[in-house]
Amino acid sequence: MYKPNKSARWSAAIAVLALLAAASAWIGYVGSELRVAKDYEDCAEEAQANSSSNIEHTRLIMQCSERFAGRRKAGGGYSYFDFMQNRSFDIAGPNPTEGERKQIDRSYMSFLGAQRREMLLSDLAKAQANEEQAAFGRGRQDAEAPLALAPKIPLPIKRPVVERPKSCEDGSLSCGWAKLSAAVKNAFASAGANR
Repeated sequence: MYKPNKSARWSAAIAVLALLAAASAWIGYVGSELRVAKDYEDCAEEAQANSSSNIEHTRLIMQCSERFAGRRKAGGGYSYFDFMQNRSFDIAGPNPTEGERKQIDRSYMSFLGAQRREMLLSDLAKAQANEEQAAFGRGRQDAEAPLALAPKIPLPIKRPVVERPKSCEDGSLSCGWAKLSAAVKNAFASAGANR
C-alpha cells in the first residue's frame, strides 16, 4: 500500500487551498459590481455600465429586481409596489422589514375581504334584480292586455229592427189593425214634417 509522505500531503493541501482561494476570488469578482449597490436604482445603473449585450443587461436587471423589492422615491425613502393590491407602501429601506411585510400582508387580507364583500353584494344585487324582473313579468301576465290608444271613431248606432207588416190580403182583424196603425203613424209623421 502506498503511503504519501509529509511533503506530498502539504503540497496537496496547499494546492486545494490555492484552488479554493482562486474560486472564491473569481466568484467575488463576477458579482462584485452588483454587491456594492445599496438599492435597485444603483444596481440598475451598474448593470447598465457593466453589461455588454441586451441579454446580459436584462439578466442583470432581473437580478437587481430579485435583490431589491423597494424602489427609491423622489423625495427620499423607498416604496414597495404590491401588484396583487395594485397599491404602493412606504418602507424604510430598499427591502421591506419583517414588520413591514406583516403590515403589507394584513393590508392584503383586508383587501381580499373587501373584494369578497363587493362580490357578494354584487351577486345579491343581481339576484334581487332578477327576482324583481321575474315578479314584474308575472304581474304583466296577470294584468289584461294594455289598452291601445286609437282615435275615436263613432260607431254606427244600432237601430231596432222594424218589422214590416206582411201584406195582408186576407181581411183579418189583425191585418186591418196593422194597416190602421201604420196609416196613423204616417199621418203624424207627415204632419210634423210640414210644420
